[in-house]
Amino acid sequence: MAEKRIFHQPDWFRLDNAGILFPGQNTSKWSNIFRVTFELKEEVDPETLKQALINIMPRFPAIGVRMRKGLFWYYLEKNPCTPTVKPDIQNPCYRVNFKESDRYLFRVYYHGKTISVDLFHAISDGYGSTHFTATLVAEYLRLKGHSIPAGGFVKDITEESPPEELADDFPKFSTSKAPSPITDKHVYHAKGTKLPNHMVNMTCGIMSFKAVHKIAKEKGVTVTEFFAALLMDIHCRKQLIESRRLKEVSVQIPINLRNIYQSQTMRNFSICLMVKVDPRYGEYSFDELLQQVALQLRLQRDEKKINAQISKHVRIEKNPVLRFLPLPVKNFALSVATITSAEQTTSAYLTNLGPVVLPEEMKEFVDKVILIPGPGMRTAARCGISSFNDNLVFSFANCFKENDIEREFFTTLVKMGIHVKIQSNRQ
Repeated sequence: MAEKRIFHQPDWFRLDNAGILFPGQNTSKWSNIFRVTFELKEEVDPETLKQALINIMPRFPAIGVRMRKGLFWYYLEKNPCTPTVKPDIQNPCYRVNFKESDRYLFRVYYHGKTISVDLFHAISDGYGSTHFTATLVAEYLRLKGHSIPAGGFVKDITEESPPEELADDFPKFSTSKAPSPITDKHVYHAKGTKLPNHMVNMTCGIMSFKAVHKIAKEKGVTVTEFFAALLMDIHCRKQLIESRRLKEVSVQIPINLRNIYQSQTMRNFSICLMVKVDPRYGEYSFDELLQQVALQLRLQRDEKKINAQISKHVRIEKNPVLRFLPLPVKNFALSVATITSAEQTTSAYLTNLGPVVLPEEMKEFVDKVILIPGPGMRTAARCGISSFNDNLVFSFANCFKENDIEREFFTTLVKMGIHVKIQSNRQ
């Protein structure tokens, strides 16, 4: 068992610039939850996992919190309760309830050989959550008798969390005076039979990272660009088959800002870029879509354009009119906006966690890492990519009963010569 440590931790936190939106959007219809799963090579012991969770919590003060209401804003308060672990469930990423789970904003699950963390986006993004989950798995393995050092995504739990990890870095790097980017217009959405709220059909394709990277490199694009173009291609062809009035097809892609700004924060620090094509110009081949995605994404990754987007969000937060609106009014406006306009500008969503780096001593115990975005309200393809060693996992979170988009996606990869193994929570 880890030594008793006394850390001088903040009693409360402001929500970061990205996180302030999510509590008000947390409605009966939608909640921004995502999942990080580590699949080990042996069965998980629940009691050992629970102790590992207790041991690591002092290292993550911005995650060991509960949501509180102020007069104008929500804020995060240190949670004194002891966290626990639960057997996994059929519907991952279901809605967070601020009064459940001892008011924690994350849930830890186990099933067979897997350890999963469902986390509310208000407290961190996929990068920060993966650090938390990797550290949890490392401590679990230590308690099972293995010597696992800190390194990569595994934090040193004997050290106090430095201030840099707890910072909201959006205001710090907001320097642009450029006008706000123009809001995107409504786009095509695939139709389907809607599942009940907060239910999700989850499908994961496991494949060789080297095989995917080889094909992407031959075509002169990154892995993210390759998969985004494939999603775009499937949606373009599906729209033509449906013979509906043609609309733009778009893919929303979050990018990690930590590498651009040399940030160490474990809170939210990412923004979303949008790539899109308009099929009214004519039918695009897959190679043409690859070119469009690569050009658009690389142009948008310009630091000055990214800073303009960051600065736009910071200006909105600091707007004196919005800032001092009572919280119930803010919540009502956000819930209406979420119901009426959320996902309207997005045909598909694609987030790439990238390679998960673990200490050498830990690698032999981990088989794969999986990132699963929470289900949307009208999007059949909310997708996550993660890779560990040569295992790349591409996940779909689908709010519809139909699985034609996933089937077409993975079938196309197989036709390209990429072997895909499928895992799903579908019956």
